Amino acid sequence: MKRILVLLFFLFSLLSYAQIDNKNFGISFSGFVKTDFIYDTRQTVSLREGHFLLYPQSENLDINGKDINAKSNFNILSIQTRLLGKIIGPESFGAKTSGQIEAEFFGTTEGDINGFRLRHAFVKFDWANTSLLIGQTWHPMFVAEMFPGVVSFNTGAPFQPFSRNPQIRFTYSIENVKFILAALSQRDFQSNGPDGFSSSYLRNAVFPNIHAQVQYSNKGYLFGAGVDYKKLVPRIVTPKKIVTDNSIVSLSAIGYAKLNLNPVTVKTEVVYGNNLADHLMLGGYAVKSINSITLEEEYSPISVFSIWGEISTGKEIELALFLGYSKNMGADDNIAGSYFCRGINIDKLFRISPRIQINSGQSRISTELEYTSAGYGTTVNLNKGKVANAKNLSNLRLLLAVYYFF
Repeated sequence: MKRILVLLFFLFSLLSYAQIDNKNFGISFSGFVKTDFIYDTRQTVSLREGHFLLYPQSENLDINGKDINAKSNFNILSIQTRLLGKIIGPESFGAKTSGQIEAEFFGTTEGDINGFRLRHAFVKFDWANTSLLIGQTWHPMFVAEMFPGVVSFNTGAPFQPFSRNPQIRFTYSIENVKFILAALSQRDFQSNGPDGFSSSYLRNAVFPNIHAQVQYSNKGYLFGAGVDYKKLVPRIVTPKKIVTDNSIVSLSAIGYAKLNLNPVTVKTEVVYGNNLADHLMLGGYAVKSINSITLEEEYSPISVFSIWGEISTGKEIELALFLGYSKNMGADDNIAGSYFCRGINIDKLFRISPRIQINSGQSRISTELEYTSAGYGTTVNLNKGKVANAKNLSNLRLLLAVYYFF
């Protein structure tokens, strides 16, 4: 790994000084060093030693009836530290060209924490009114123009979609309107299934995740809506070694708005869809019927409704408040078999997180109080997988972060 890093930095250094036709073509670097100080009042469902928090864990009672997960904990981590390389090149095919490479030390698994992992890697062709992006970057359901500015690395998940995907994205712009069409695969953010979280279910469908979106922006205002289509093939053979090609199709929709009401900025987004576990949201899909002879399965998607909003003001000293709510809406059918979901026994989630950020030169000190409540209950198969008898469990996270930008 060290040799790879040295080689990458050497290569990037050469490229950063490269000149083509005596123009300013090449690569420029930026990024930040960030250290997070984290305290939680409860054990959490999270990634990378608690760094990426989703929601509090459910009750786990010992022999005396005490909740094992009601234990507080803390951590100090610098794994969000990031390096970004922006590339500018000469024209190709009559288009202006650019590219981007970004990586961080978040790792790809718990065992790979501190590992150098790819976040973004794409090339972009820009013509007069159209652009073509090829590579890995944010899924269009993560609206890069208006995501929550929270201090926590979860960036508003699981209340807003969070996923980066290899993709081909076409954008057509006319005056203040953009039309976006994308075809995507999966890599780090994957769907759930019989073999756990994997990209194989989308790959075996032999059809990409398709997304279409329209945006309107004018004088600091942004409005948009999008629809998303995804098809998965969870298994290609049954336990009786019979070939199967049964699939699960899901549709999702988003709507969002950003208002720059100087000196206040307001952002809000609504998501309704199914099978969004790959976006770190509640939901997924479940088996609705099983053929008793072949053991072939048919599936039903689990839907989720989610809404979040944020209000912020200030530059050198920023004050902001984030609110999020998410509801498990269940399936379209009664459930007869396994669930392939995230948080299937959670009825609803709620979060409120105020923050203060102080900026001085290249440095920033941020603090955030993040309260997240999860309603855990019993999943009822004959009630379309909805959750009953929910009990709210909460976690309070105190987060202090120190940044240095370069």
